[in-house]
Amino acid sequence: MRSGRRLGRQFGWLWGAYGTSALGTWLAFGAFPLIAIRVLHAGPVRVAALSCVGAAVGAAVAVPLGPWVEFRRKRPVLVAMDLVRCAALLTIPAAFALGVLTFLQLLLVSVVVAAADITFRAASGAYLKTLLPAGDLLVANARFESTAWTTTIVGPPLGGAAIGLLGPVATVVADAVSYLLSALGVRAAGGPERPPEPRAAARLRPGDLLDGWRHILADPALRPLFLNTALCNGLVMASEPLLAVLMLGRLGFAPWQYGLAFAAPSIGGLVGSRLARRLVTRCGQHRVLVAFGSLRALWALGLAFVGPGPGGLVLVAGVELGLIFCCGVFNPVSATYRLERTANDRVTRTLSAWAVTTRATTALLTAVWGVLGSVLGLRTAIALAGVLLLATPLLLPRSEGATVVAPQPEPETGPAPAPVHEPAHEPVSAFEGAGQPAAAEDR
Repeated sequence: MRSGRRLGRQFGWLWGAYGTSALGTWLAFGAFPLIAIRVLHAGPVRVAALSCVGAAVGAAVAVPLGPWVEFRRKRPVLVAMDLVRCAALLTIPAAFALGVLTFLQLLLVSVVVAAADITFRAASGAYLKTLLPAGDLLVANARFESTAWTTTIVGPPLGGAAIGLLGPVATVVADAVSYLLSALGVRAAGGPERPPEPRAAARLRPGDLLDGWRHILADPALRPLFLNTALCNGLVMASEPLLAVLMLGRLGFAPWQYGLAFAAPSIGGLVGSRLARRLVTRCGQHRVLVAFGSLRALWALGLAFVGPGPGGLVLVAGVELGLIFCCGVFNPVSATYRLERTANDRVTRTLSAWAVTTRATTALLTAVWGVLGSVLGLRTAIALAGVLLLATPLLLPRSEGATVVAPQPEPETGPAPAPVHEPAHEPVSAFEGAGQPAAAEDR
């Protein structure tokens, strides 16, 4: 797993497409909550609803798409999902310009984008696994991780400045354009794609909808990691809308300050992703997975103590630095671990089930924390999420023997499939939903 290894021209094209899309996503950091708060004057409950309803309904819509995509050509699906996200996001600035933007439209767009995100992620994971040998998966995932954190450092401050100069929907336009460029990158990668299995012509059976969950829950290593990911993501993301209301509303931080507090610490993610392969080589995959999966749960409690002024920004930046560094190591290791444990003919279904569950869990907990924020207060609710996070390491895989790689089917004859840029993670410490970075799926 040499970090300098060239993974091919097609991979390079799609890596570039991923970087473009990631930059657009981070330029739009916090865009929907900001629009809801500043333009539509939404409070904590509605901001939380924006995150949870879009994620929950989008996840429900995506449930049948994973099994359906498993037996279809992936490249047209990937291009289509990019174009769907682009078109959906462009309706926001159009409505804003006409003076007809509503909270309902924000919800509907978040649903469309959430479903497209899950479908794209699942299909791209299947491509990545068939494109590269097992020994290169961690290298590829670490490159995606490094790219994501690099764009994280640059994107939010530029996005905040763009909002100040051009208005609250400027970064939504940038995010939409990034999806268009991503679609062009997927097309430019070229290369033949292996024909889908003969079963593709058959109708989707009801039982197929559960295949991904069956595989995850039957695997003694994936099952605890799956539960840990869903709960950890959900608790971290549940407090994010409350933190936005606290910082952008009550504490009076400007959008550029809010973006800077999350962007500057992202250097930790870049460093962590660079170290991931070396740490696995030296310490072993299981030890790194458990160690950094545990360390990432220790930081979020500190967000309950954020105050106004420079001291508050320093506190948020410090908490995020620790969390993001741990995620930078954990994410590519977890993404690789999950691909290694899954046979090629069920990757799409497994990743789809994984994403649907994490999004649905996040939506549920976000809704609950929106109510708790109104009843108990913003700081108390954020603190409660941080305390519960301390228990999530108990769900990580504990047996080193559980890291045995699942046997893979023999490769089919025919042309090799074209690659795709799989987001090895979703960027950390951002709001889940349309128009802003999504939660770190493998946080």
